[in-house]
Amino acid sequence: MTHNMVYNTTKVNLIIPEYGRNIQNMIEYAKGIEDNEQRQLFANYIVDLMLQMATSSRNNNEFRDKMWLHFFKIADYDIDVLPPNGEVPKSEESALRPARVVYPNNNSKYRHYGQFVQKMIQKAIQMEEGPKKEEFKNLIGSYMKLAYKNWSREHYVNDESIKEELKNMSDGLLTLDDDIVLNKIRAANKVHNPSHHKNHRNKRGGGRDHKRFKRRR
Repeated sequence: MTHNMVYNTTKVNLIIPEYGRNIQNMIEYAKGIEDNEQRQLFANYIVDLMLQMATSSRNNNEFRDKMWLHFFKIADYDIDVLPPNGEVPKSEESALRPARVVYPNNNSKYRHYGQFVQKMIQKAIQMEEGPKKEEFKNLIGSYMKLAYKNWSREHYVNDESIKEELKNMSDGLLTLDDDIVLNKIRAANKVHNPSHHKNHRNKRGGGRDHKRFKRRR
């Protein structure tokens, strides 16, 4: 008694493996149906099966359109049926790739300052010369000094180095005078807690009352 074993390696490769070989065989069978109406009905039935295999968004029209795109891809775009939206996918569309996302071209040397500082610098460059711009430049420098301290707590940073980096980051368009002190923004070392002072006063007050009580005795 002999058995004819058929291995997957000898079969046609699956175009979209997620749907399995049965769906691919059914689509291949649909391509051979000569009657247009029967072929269309069978194609609709196949797409319904593909939707049932999906885990979510089965009733979403956009998701159904996606199933039809997969249907045509498995059929190698060689089947005469019409999706519900009336648009027949083409093989050229499957070769399209999404546009490349353009990432900001920041100098990695100053990346510890973040995007916010970069935007502030660009805004300052576009401002008209005057006291308002000078104040804004001082604010940027102070923020950069604070950001540098948070980024590298082990290294000391002085105003001169921050001013130099601001100048480099702005391609020399933003400069600060040597006598400018960058102290407009300070890190809060202690969090103000009104209840703490209240409790402290209560303790002190309680102490005085206790002494008075002892004196009266």
